[in-house]
Amino acid sequence: MRDFVMTLPRLILSLLFLFAWVASSPAAERPNILILIADDLGWADVGYHGSEIETPNIDRLAKTGVTLEKHYVTPMCSSTRACLQSGRYSTRYGLDSATNDLVYPFGTTTLAAALQSMGYRTGITGKWHLGSKPEWGPLHFGFDHCYGALAGGIDQYLHLYKKGPYQQTWQRDQEFLEEEGHATDLFAREAIRWIEASEKDEAPFFIQVAYTAVHIPIQEPDEWVKPYEGKIENESRRRFAACATHMDHTIGQMVEALERTGQLDDTLIIFTSDNGGSGPWEDEDKYPGEYLPCPVLGLNTPLRGRKGTVYEGGIRVPAFVHWPKKLQPFTLERPIHVVDWMPTLLALTGYEGDTEDLKWDGKDIWPLLTGEVTQPEARTMYFKRGGGRALRHGPWKLVVDGKKELLFDLDADPNETTNLAEAKPDKVAELRGLLADEQAKDGPRALDAAP
Repeated sequence: MRDFVMTLPRLILSLLFLFAWVASSPAAERPNILILIADDLGWADVGYHGSEIETPNIDRLAKTGVTLEKHYVTPMCSSTRACLQSGRYSTRYGLDSATNDLVYPFGTTTLAAALQSMGYRTGITGKWHLGSKPEWGPLHFGFDHCYGALAGGIDQYLHLYKKGPYQQTWQRDQEFLEEEGHATDLFAREAIRWIEASEKDEAPFFIQVAYTAVHIPIQEPDEWVKPYEGKIENESRRRFAACATHMDHTIGQMVEALERTGQLDDTLIIFTSDNGGSGPWEDEDKYPGEYLPCPVLGLNTPLRGRKGTVYEGGIRVPAFVHWPKKLQPFTLERPIHVVDWMPTLLALTGYEGDTEDLKWDGKDIWPLLTGEVTQPEARTMYFKRGGGRALRHGPWKLVVDGKKELLFDLDADPNETTNLAEAKPDKVAELRGLLADEQAKDGPRALDAAP
């Protein structure tokens, strides 16, 4: 009995330390999560990268958050979204491009589904583009609510996709509807409604706001275009800039709603583009309206390449994560990938499912975001778009562009100006082998694999 009496205070003290550690751990708080995805926003299209485009709200969030200067995505929209929601390279689902087909097999544990299983209220407003029929929509993959376009880029006012079987695409909870207004405003308005509705809700929320800005067709009212007259000479670039600033304005509205409802401190915000800036565009009568040509859209300067390519300009994009309650402002120069967000967020929120079955390509990058780890092990990243393939391992990047093989040292040459393939054949062979290993893991499309 005497031994028990002497041990009891130690036991109580140990329990108090344990409870204190659990209470201070990130998973104990389970933040709200707001993911903002711009469409075709290039490296040089945000103010904090020195752009002539005004993005004050994005800049402010980046400055007070962790700016991600080597945040990688895929060269195309659907494939990046597939990576985000699965923690896996989209090629594991047979996808390396934009698609209207079903991407995930039914029953796939997405990021939204995992958070939903933990009591999160989950919603997506904006662009889905992972299956453009209602029966393939977000409600089948972990979202409680969905609003916006099931397909890809749309007419901003008519809310219609390209002519064809997926033209009707505007919906709420997978029921088609008609509304008036600019899509950028409507996407944000829906998110703000969800934010406001959650003010007194004990359950945290996960909201994915997937803009169709700054994707073509570019349609902006004069109020957004006129401020750039005399500042940007090219008319097409002026309209593009107006589109980006309009989007930025609505991001500010969402932040204001979080502040007004007292939820900003408890909300982790992630911002990224889905791919690099795109090249020239001219209406080919694929969309339902009439549109001005766009010879100049997004810019990726000084990076090489653009949307649709596996060069840095196609896959390295503006991004940041913002949660001052837990993350101190700094610039992270280590490479990370959009597939990292699912393992990171689920570790952060205390997910207890079997993660081995999820076969993640991504990694938990929370220690990098907090600065706890500053010298991570070299990692491998894999990219594919049609005949273009790339693999980054540590500072080295192999690009297979058709029949050409190019090797770059990204630490010394981040803009991919000097091909070292002939000078370093052993390194090319090493990376070629790693690339073959990654390609061997790729799978069929969900539709092709269906019985």
